[in-house]
Amino acid sequence: MAIVADTYTYVVGVDTHAATHHYAIVETRSGGQITHGKFPTHAAGLLRAVDWISRRTSVDDNPAVDQVLISMEGTGSYGAQAAELLAARGYRVVDAPSPKRARGSGKNDHIDALVAARGALPKDSERLADRRAGHTRAALQILLTARDSMRRDRTRSKNQLTALLRTHNLDIDARKGINKVHISLIAGWRKRPTDTTLARIARTEAHRLATRIHTLDADLDSNEKAINALVRELEPTLLDLPGLGPINAAIVLAVWSHPGRIHDEAGFAKIGGVCPLEISSGNSKDHRLNRTGDRQLNSALNSIANTRMRHDETTKAYVKKRKQQGQTKPRIRRCLKRYIARQIFRHLNTTTLDKT
Repeated sequence: MAIVADTYTYVVGVDTHAATHHYAIVETRSGGQITHGKFPTHAAGLLRAVDWISRRTSVDDNPAVDQVLISMEGTGSYGAQAAELLAARGYRVVDAPSPKRARGSGKNDHIDALVAARGALPKDSERLADRRAGHTRAALQILLTARDSMRRDRTRSKNQLTALLRTHNLDIDARKGINKVHISLIAGWRKRPTDTTLARIARTEAHRLATRIHTLDADLDSNEKAINALVRELEPTLLDLPGLGPINAAIVLAVWSHPGRIHDEAGFAKIGGVCPLEISSGNSKDHRLNRTGDRQLNSALNSIANTRMRHDETTKAYVKKRKQQGQTKPRIRRCLKRYIARQIFRHLNTTTLDKT
């Protein structure tokens, strides 16, 4: 195990925001701050920041790219452009470790950048999560973000429509909720001249919500087709694994990103929040759920596990065996999610090596 402090000469912590990024350069041996600076996020500002880092970390007036680690917050959001530019210059860019703040300590952009830099010093340099790379994977992330927004919008519109139908008598029985048949019926409503003002407004709003749901359904279908096409372009064999459809496969690929970003299956399981945490004490030995990590990936692994428990014969046999051993269903599901994370990581690494 080689920690960052023994591998690099400098660590640059970056706190990213919409308008500006704050940079703090730390000398790894002492942990002391060399300097810090703030730069705007437009193209010229990013170039100035990269040149500033190069000057401040040079050795004998020569850039020492291989001796500098960039520990950046938000490499997939506000820091995406800066991360891509720094990587193009040869710097290694990693996701900043989650900060551990002392109670009552202060906070500002400079401090956050310093925390991002110093937080990386004791970490195993091989276990740091490199930034996500690849334009196709970035496109996948755009589609997944859009899909999440559309699903939330659809759920909100459906809940509003259900509440409206339960509040006002519009000749639709919504006591047990509404389905696609109800939504299609309401979307086809026309204005009725005999309606009272209240009925007219209620029917108009119900029609608007139903039409909105129809539009979102069409958009979600188009989104899924686009995601499916990208997944088949990147890793079509991933869809051969039991329980993996295009959406869950896309989530996995967006997190995994590329060979070397996550160095082993334990790291992948940790990112997915499926590595149980030990809570043993005295004669009691047990584990609890890990509620950290990428919750979207955790949800995908949970969905895959549930699908296998219902439809995969091998998984059904495993569940039956563990139940006979006295294990509870939640504990069995946790074991399955950990196994699935291991299987997916090994599959991705194997297929990638086969292509090279």
